[in-house]
Amino acid sequence: MNKAELILEIQNQLGKEATKACAERALDAVLAAFKAGIKKDKSVQLVGFGTFSVTERKARQGVNPQTGKPIQIAASKTVKFKPSAQFKGIC
Repeated sequence: MNKAELILEIQNQLGKEATKACAERALDAVLAAFKAGIKKDKSVQLVGFGTFSVTERKARQGVNPQTGKPIQIAASKTVKFKPSAQFKGIC
């Protein structure tokens, strides 16, 4: 599912009075809230869905796929998702 399909699904869930623009604004608001929560608290937990949290990746050796030569990959931060037990149960 891509963003356009997600917007259509949100519109369907909101009902007939919701427009695509309204659904897109709702999605954008949720995504902005996620970004703010991750930035401020380093995690966002949704009971029944899962937890998004910031983790640190260590610096490591990698390989340039074009040349095959080893390269140094710098340490970085990334967002990790851990699904809840309820969410895992639907798969």
